[in-house]
Amino acid sequence: MATLSLHGVRKSFNNTAVLHGIDLEVADGELVVIVGASGCGKSTLLRIVAGLETPSDGQVVINGRDVTGLEPADRDIAMVFQNYALYPHMSVFGNMAYGLKIRGLPRAEIDRRVRDAAGILGIEPLLDRKPKQLSGGQRQRVAMGRAIVREPALFLFDEPLSNLDAKLRVQMRAEIRRLQRRLGVTSLFVTHDQVEAMTLGDRLVVMNAGRPAQVAPPMEIFARPADTYVAGFIGSPSMNFIPAALDQGNASARLADGTLVPFPEGHRPGSAGQPITLGVRPEHLLPGEGEGEGAIPLAVELIEPLGSETVVHGRAPGGLAITARLPGTFSGSVLPVRLPGAHLHVFDAETGRRLDP
Repeated sequence: MATLSLHGVRKSFNNTAVLHGIDLEVADGELVVIVGASGCGKSTLLRIVAGLETPSDGQVVINGRDVTGLEPADRDIAMVFQNYALYPHMSVFGNMAYGLKIRGLPRAEIDRRVRDAAGILGIEPLLDRKPKQLSGGQRQRVAMGRAIVREPALFLFDEPLSNLDAKLRVQMRAEIRRLQRRLGVTSLFVTHDQVEAMTLGDRLVVMNAGRPAQVAPPMEIFARPADTYVAGFIGSPSMNFIPAALDQGNASARLADGTLVPFPEGHRPGSAGQPITLGVRPEHLLPGEGEGEGAIPLAVELIEPLGSETVVHGRAPGGLAITARLPGTFSGSVLPVRLPGAHLHVFDAETGRRLDP
């Protein structure tokens, strides 16, 4: 049982600020995913929690104990790395048992823990093999088993699935989530993959240039992104962004070509004339409705058939790139769509921040 608290964590390398005062509370048994583009500071933050980096300022508190100045071995954590970090000369059993032997646990206790973890992960038949005799997925299970046997207060995952193929990633993603729920261990998981983030996390921390752009449950971030960065990062294909201005007593938006897009009844996101950015997800565009308010004809540039659905890339009048995700199949050179008022996201054109009614 453990909690994790970060208070004002900052980190600079050679006078270049990488983290800008991170505050975060992770509850007991919670799995929090830190997600963001390369260079946003997510791995640096995880390494600070692990004790592999020293913060320039701030505190790391695990279970009410300030561990900022402690070595990794004294923090009661276990870390699963991207590259597995297995000892090639040791068997699977030896890799999983090594940390326990260093701690001086009795042989019977070591054997029990290793075999219990192997049973949970389904790798009992592999205990006598060397890492070179294992597949990527099996190596990752061994790395997870090595973490489990320590019975830590906190699990740390540093992009553990990035070296696996697409099919195995999906399988291992589900296994990690089931395992974490079964063990109930507080966990911090770093990834650049938004699908991993959405499916694994109880909450997400979406990082942008060393700052948390939004911290919330996955579906809240998807439905109510805090700004255009979060809106564009979460969701595939990415959200469409359309320049506009508030019009008619701010009850609708007017696009650059004069197209009027009405908001739902009672939706008043700002003041009339204010420059805004409309956001609409590709799956929320209404295909085949090319007449009236909010209608846009798209000149089709690329069609991506995906079986049960089709992604269409096109250009709106004025050259604005728009992507639509349609059920079933599609063919043609023009796709009429309508911007649905109920699914529009409205952002301030200058700051990118979300404008609510």
